[in-house]
Amino acid sequence: MLSSKKKLQLVAAFATLFLFAVGIGCSGFFVDPVLTSMTVGPTATINQGGTVQESAIGTYNDGSTKLLSSGVQWSSSASTTASVSNAGLVTGVAPGTATITAGFQATSGTSSITVNLGNATALKISPSTANISANGGTQTFTAFATVTGESAPVDVSATATWSLSDQTDYSITQGADPATVTALSTSTAGQQVTVTATYQSTSQLTATAKLTSQ
Repeated sequence: MLSSKKKLQLVAAFATLFLFAVGIGCSGFFVDPVLTSMTVGPTATINQGGTVQESAIGTYNDGSTKLLSSGVQWSSSASTTASVSNAGLVTGVAPGTATITAGFQATSGTSSITVNLGNATALKISPSTANISANGGTQTFTAFATVTGESAPVDVSATATWSLSDQTDYSITQGADPATVTALSTSTAGQQVTVTATYQSTSQLTATAKLTSQ
């Protein structure tokens, strides 16, 4: 027969083993969530010399989200256009567009930053009027900004926002420079469309041009 002391020792030993097993099971069950994607923003337009604070939001495999701060690696695709600090503060250096990337562990995300001139006072489109062949014709337009301190207008076509009064019969594409309008198959001779360019500087500048199908 086991003595009472031996019985207590056995009970204590089994209790210790049980707690140890539960501890292993719990640590194996509660696994830290895994980062699956990142959202970086905002996508913004700033003036030369202006700043915008970027942030990185991580999404995890359990559906949770978290603002990521320490450990995020920031970089710019064009630091001569927009530079970014180690804390994600973007500064506009020169007119153009740059992609800002935030990397954390093995995941990354991006946002786009457009830098505009901060001292533009007027905007015009060249040519101001033009003719285009109906059904397939094309016409290019260039946006020029009048800039304080500059003797000649500055081409801002690449960073201007372009639009058309008729997007059913015409389309517009914007590459590096200039913008190109195409008359679609539904356009007819005598039809006219207004081309608009908008440029955000210290104030919002707008210019228009007229395009007529022949």
